[in-house]
Amino acid sequence: MDPLDDLAVALRGRLIERARAGEAGEGLEADVRRVVEAEAGGLPEADRRELCRRMMLLATGLGPLEPLLADPAVDEVMVNGPREVFVERRGRIEPAAVEFAGEAELLHTIERVLAPLGRRVDEASPLCDARLADGSRVNVVIPPLALSGPCLTIRRFRREGFSLRDLVCAGTLPAGAAELLAACVAARASVLVSGGTGSGKTTTLNALSGAIPGAERIVTIEDAAELRLRQPHVVRLEARPANLEGRGEVTIRQLVKNALRMRPDRIVVGEVRGPEALDMLQALNTGHDGSLTTVHANSPGDALRRVETLALMAGVGLPHAAVREQVVSALDVVVHQARLPAGERVVESVTEVVGVAGGAATRELYRRGAGVRSPGPGPLAGRLGALGIAGGR
Repeated sequence: MDPLDDLAVALRGRLIERARAGEAGEGLEADVRRVVEAEAGGLPEADRRELCRRMMLLATGLGPLEPLLADPAVDEVMVNGPREVFVERRGRIEPAAVEFAGEAELLHTIERVLAPLGRRVDEASPLCDARLADGSRVNVVIPPLALSGPCLTIRRFRREGFSLRDLVCAGTLPAGAAELLAACVAARASVLVSGGTGSGKTTTLNALSGAIPGAERIVTIEDAAELRLRQPHVVRLEARPANLEGRGEVTIRQLVKNALRMRPDRIVVGEVRGPEALDMLQALNTGHDGSLTTVHANSPGDALRRVETLALMAGVGLPHAAVREQVVSALDVVVHQARLPAGERVVESVTEVVGVAGGAATRELYRRGAGVRSPGPGPLAGRLGALGIAGGR
């Protein structure tokens, strides 16, 4: 940490002590200047002004988290109670050299995060998901659910999403696989991106969306808006949680149904995690092909089975076999992503969805460390062939 940051944290502690002792007087800014002059009067004037500015940020912003959120290398901030703060930099989690004075200070910071958003947490409602004004995602869990103290997780928002070329340069996937995926999206193949938490699914989804022709109308649907599409005709929809009275919730499923009435050329769902999977499958089977979404899964095969399971959660009484048939006819490609132990996010495989006697299966087109293969005879090869890509390559 910068020496001025260390000093600002230490002097902020003195400021708190003065306030508790009843020595606060003319206002926060005056008190900050008084503490700086008394404790750091030997510093140059420019350093004292900067020190005052940093102390004000600590006192009125997000406290000890301010320097972390100001660091462009930090992708995620994880607070596991007042004494344990971790950050993710370049895919690796490491402890941060900051802490809170106690649970009360951490709760106060959480309140400052949630208050402008019209949200709050308390014993009756100890969980909260929210989105900051800059698009960063926030999750809060407080006691009695969090046993080690209030937990706050902030996933930083990137104003400019990665392109497929950026992912190739970063080593996420090779150029051949990127070319194949770009062709699949342009040919209106429906793509499912699977992987675990933090594997980079949303980043890859955003990159894939760059291959959608600019003339098409795209509707994006997300729990917390993260996607940043570059096309000129994009409608962004975001789900809404229930208010403090338990009313006003708008679910992903409702938004998917509504999107079908908005004349979309493509529907991009940030993640399917519930009964909206059925509505997504039905949309893909009724003229809205070429859509993109993500799902949590450990492999391409697991991803297809998970979509089946989520669709069955809709509770409409469809036979399992009918749902399997919808999965086969709706989805064309599964892109499976993983996060390696060293923190790198990579595309492990690209697979084609094919129908077999038991339902849906996958045919591998790319495996990390190997070359790219052409799709076999079937709908995907037909789509690519219509673009003039013989044999899918």
